[in-house]
Amino acid sequence: MKLLFVGDVVGSPGREMLKEYLPRIKEKYRPHITVVNGENSAAGRGITEKIYREFLEWGAQAVTLGNHAWDNRDIFEFVDKAKYLVRPANFPAETPGEGLKFLKWNQYEIAIINLQGRTFMPPLDCPFAKADELAKQARKRTPMIFVDFHGEATSEKQAMGWYLDGKVSAVVGTHTHVQTADNRILPNGTAFLSDVGMTGPYDGILGMEREAVIHRFLTSLPVRFEVPKTGRTILSAVLLDIDEQTGKSRKIDRILINDDHPFFS
Repeated sequence: MKLLFVGDVVGSPGREMLKEYLPRIKEKYRPHITVVNGENSAAGRGITEKIYREFLEWGAQAVTLGNHAWDNRDIFEFVDKAKYLVRPANFPAETPGEGLKFLKWNQYEIAIINLQGRTFMPPLDCPFAKADELAKQARKRTPMIFVDFHGEATSEKQAMGWYLDGKVSAVVGTHTHVQTADNRILPNGTAFLSDVGMTGPYDGILGMEREAVIHRFLTSLPVRFEVPKTGRTILSAVLLDIDEQTGKSRKIDRILINDDHPFFS
C-alpha cells in the first residue's frame, strides 16, 4: 500500500496549494490512501466543517489534527459526526472526537492514529501509553498502522519512533512546520520522519507573517500572528510504501514543492 501524507495545511494559501497540487501529486505517485493534517487550515488556527469537507473532495481520505484542534469553535458542531477526522488520541477521555480511524483500500485496512507530544506542549495523557493501547487495538484488525505524532521536541518524536518500531508501520511528526531530512526505515520496519513540514506560505515564518514573528523576538512583547494572504507557497508531504501482509514499511520518501523545488509531473 502506498500512503501519501501532507503536512500541516496553513490558512488559505495552504488550502489553495493543496487544491492545486494534490491531484497532480496523486496522478504522479498513485497513492492508495491520502491523509492531510488540517489543524492550521482555518486562518492558521483550527479547522471548519467546510474545510474538512473540501479536503475530502480534493482527494484526502482522512484529516488529522493537533494542538490547535479546538481553536475554531465550529469543530464542536461536527467533530463527532466526522467519520474521517482524527484528533490527538491522548486528549482526556471526555474530549469529543476520536484518535483512531480505519480506512479501507480494496480488501485491506489501515489504521490512522493521531497523538500529541507533551514536551513544550500543553499537558495531556501520556502519548506513549496511548500509542501502546491503540496499536494493540488496531492490530486486531490490520498490521498497517500510521501514526501522526504532533509534537514540538525532535527528541520526543525520535523517542516515539524508536518506541513504536515494529509495532506500527510509520511514525511521522507534525507541528514544527519545517520538513526534516531524517526519513528512514527503523530496524524493525517502522518508517520514521521527525517532521513532514507544512503546506502554506513559503516566505513567512512557520506559515505566519514574518514581520510579526521577528518583532516578537526583538521585543518579547505579545504579538498577534496572522497568515499572509499573498506570496509564494510551499507543499510538504511524505510518501510511504507499506507491506500489506506484515505492516512493515518498505520505503519512505519526502516530497517538497516550492519555487526552489519545482514540481515535475
